[in-house]
Amino acid sequence: MNSIARRSAVSVAGLLVAGGVLAGAGTAAQAAPTESTLTVAPPPAPPAEDKRVLEHDYQRQPNGYYCAPAATRIALTTQGEAPSQKEVARKLGTTVDGTDSVDQTTRVLNEVTGGGYETTKISEETAKPEQVDKLRADVIEAVDAKRGVVANTIGTGVDTTGEPHPFPGGHYVSVVGYRDGGEEMKVADPYDPEQHYWMSDDKLGDWIAQRGYSS
Repeated sequence: MNSIARRSAVSVAGLLVAGGVLAGAGTAAQAAPTESTLTVAPPPAPPAEDKRVLEHDYQRQPNGYYCAPAATRIALTTQGEAPSQKEVARKLGTTVDGTDSVDQTTRVLNEVTGGGYETTKISEETAKPEQVDKLRADVIEAVDAKRGVVANTIGTGVDTTGEPHPFPGGHYVSVVGYRDGGEEMKVADPYDPEQHYWMSDDKLGDWIAQRGYSS
């Protein structure tokens, strides 16, 4: 190879090493970035469960006729009031025969907290769809305002696990929370050994039927 040709070959090789190959790789990286260099937005987080349960002080009823005082007291503790069950029973007019009606629990709840509670009656044997809708709306409104609800029930209520809660002579419970848009409600039962369970809005409505609730 003559000197001119040799110099030309060296110059071309130098360009390939110094600029062509390396610059080409750099240009390719800029023109078509690999997946690892892309900024990818993280997937959206799943929505939080629609659930709200109020802080409250649970006490079990000490006898078979103190369910209303115990349930009313549980509801009062959601607003920072913690009278004794005996004191609540006196205000309710509770006797060994029980407590007359949910009108009494509404009255005492308003007396102690300063107001905000109303009585809703369900006179039918089973709750109508519109009555279940109202129950759901009332529980959501009350819980969002940090007010526990008191429900006067009769018969057998069935929770979301299928467990029955039979009270053929009537019973009072507190409702202290909801989830799934109010389709399920958290019951604080002053009699039940398990203390708390979830119940669907229609099952609770049927359990309240023929009685009523304070919300």
